[in-house]
Amino acid sequence: MIESFFEGFLLGLGAAVPLGPINILIMNQALKNYKFGVATGFGAMSADMIYLIMIFIGLISFMNNPIFLNILGILGSLFLLYLGIKIYQNRNKQLESHQSKITTHNIFKIYIQGFILTLLNPYTIAFWLSIAGYVVNKELDIFFTIAGMLSAITLWITMMPYFINKTKHKISQRVSVFINIFSFVILCGFAISLFVHVLFY
Repeated sequence: MIESFFEGFLLGLGAAVPLGPINILIMNQALKNYKFGVATGFGAMSADMIYLIMIFIGLISFMNNPIFLNILGILGSLFLLYLGIKIYQNRNKQLESHQSKITTHNIFKIYIQGFILTLLNPYTIAFWLSIAGYVVNKELDIFFTIAGMLSAITLWITMMPYFINKTKHKISQRVSVFINIFSFVILCGFAISLFVHVLFY
């Protein structure tokens, strides 16, 4: 059981830490407010849980077909472009100006962004299918493995935005604009990459 939890924890870190669209979005939101960064992360994790439940009840096999994944990929690329453009449009906003805008509505809206971004990512399905295969082949305890993964992901999506938010006072407005433009470029890059993959692979 301990081995399953530990392996799940490492798998969770492996899934959460690499630079991807969700981490870019978490970092960008954490610069505005810590709660925004965490809300984005938990939105993404909620989408992961939905796919995990689908694996348990056998629906994931229905979704793992080229037509569905292509549709998902196109919608995901469009949503990535939308998020990138929104970040670019707000690139000149002062970091401090976001502090007075923490409302339940805003936090829920940001949570939904993280949720939809992960839900529309066809690589999320591929990831969870590969994890399911790994757990079965290594004969790990699935519940302890999942507990380890969720523990690692929760740790990452709460601590990473905390450090980003606590160090933002060292970031000048000029650097903040650069970070937003960088986030815009990266998210649009992911969108184009996903769209090209859908069309040509």
